[in-house]
Amino acid sequence: MRRTVITNAHVISPDVDIADAVVVVENGIVQSVRARRANARPVSPDAETTVVDAKGQYLMPGFIDVHTHGALGYDFCDADPDAIFQFAKAKLEEGVTTVLPTTLTVSHADLMKSAGNARKYADAGMPYAKVPGIHLEGPFINPKCCGAQNPKFVRKPDVRELKEIAAVYPVKLISYAVEAEGGDKFAKECLKLGVVPSCGHTGAKFADLMKAYKVGLRHMTHFCNQMTPLHHREIGMVGAGFLVEDLNTEVICDKIHLCPDMLKLVFTRRSLEHVQIITDSLRCSHCKDGYAFTMGGLEVKLENGEARLVKGGNLAGSTLWLGKGLKNVHDVTGIPLKDLVRTSSWNQAIELGWGDRLGKVEKGYVADLVVVNPKSWKISAVFVDGEQRI
Repeated sequence: MRRTVITNAHVISPDVDIADAVVVVENGIVQSVRARRANARPVSPDAETTVVDAKGQYLMPGFIDVHTHGALGYDFCDADPDAIFQFAKAKLEEGVTTVLPTTLTVSHADLMKSAGNARKYADAGMPYAKVPGIHLEGPFINPKCCGAQNPKFVRKPDVRELKEIAAVYPVKLISYAVEAEGGDKFAKECLKLGVVPSCGHTGAKFADLMKAYKVGLRHMTHFCNQMTPLHHREIGMVGAGFLVEDLNTEVICDKIHLCPDMLKLVFTRRSLEHVQIITDSLRCSHCKDGYAFTMGGLEVKLENGEARLVKGGNLAGSTLWLGKGLKNVHDVTGIPLKDLVRTSSWNQAIELGWGDRLGKVEKGYVADLVVVNPKSWKISAVFVDGEQRI
C-alpha cells in the first residue's frame, strides 16, 4: 500500500481553508484532511509511508486547464509526436494535473495527426499531466471572428469530421460558431457523443445562442474575446454571459485579454459555479520576449509578454500560467481563495463529469494536488494520482 502524508499544509479547497493541515493519501486517493492536533507527534516515514513537509504553503487541487495550445516552444498541432510530451511536462510545471490540449483551426489531416499524438501520449502512460481528451477550437468558427485562427481552414460544422477525430482520441470539448447553419443541431449531436459544445469565435446574436442553449449548450469559449459585444439593442454573447446564469464561461485571467475591471465585473457579478479560469497559452509560454513563431500558418511575435499577430496585431493567446491567473483574480477582487479555487479545477471537473472525484482536496478524491508558494506563487510540488511528479 502506497501512503503519503503531507504535513504543515495550508489547504485551500472549495469552501475549505485550513491553515495547518495534515493530508493522508493512500493508493492515489485522499483518505483524510484534518487540522494538525496540538502536541501531536510528528509523522515519521517508513517503508510504506512517505512524508512531505509543505512548509506552510498552499495545498490546492491540481489545476485543470481545458483550453491551452502549447508551451515551451511546442504546440499541440505540431506534427512531432514529442510535442505533446514536452507540452504536458510544461503544464505540469505550472501545477496543471489535467489538461485538454487544444487544437487550432487547421486542416483535417493535421487534426487527425494531433489526435494520433494524444493517443501516443496516453499509450505511454501519460508521464506528466493527464490528458483524458482534447479540445477542438475550430475549425467550425465564424471567419469574421477568427482572431488569431487561420481563415483559410474555416469550414462548416460537420459531425462526421468530429466523429473521425474522436475515433482516434476522445474529444471532450469543441468551440464553434453557434450561428453557423445547423448550429443548434450540431450542439445536440455533440452532446450525444459526450462532447461539450461551446460557443466561440462567434458573431452570434443572443437569439442564435438560445437556440443552441435549448438543446443543451452551456459553455462559452474565452469570454469576451472574439464574440459579439454587449450593446443596448443587441446584448450579444457578452450580454448572454451575464444574463444566462448557468453558462460555463472560460476566462483568460492575464489582465491583458480582459482588463482588471472586467475581471472584477465577471467574478463579482457572475456565479462562481459557472466560471472557469483558462490559460489559452501558446507555444511562446515559458519563452522570452522576442520569440517569434507561426500559428496555423500565421506569424506571431511575443513582445512585452503579449503574443500578437505580426500582421494586424490581434492578440493570439497568452503566456499565462493558470495559478497566476488565480492570483490575479484574487488580487483584483479580494474574493477568498477558498471560494475562487473552484474556478481553477472543480468547475471544470464538474462539467466534464469528474466532479465527484477531481477538483477538491477532500476524502475520496483523487490526489491530484499542487503546492503553491503563497508569496511568489511559484509551484513547489505537484502530485498526480498521489505520485509526486515535481
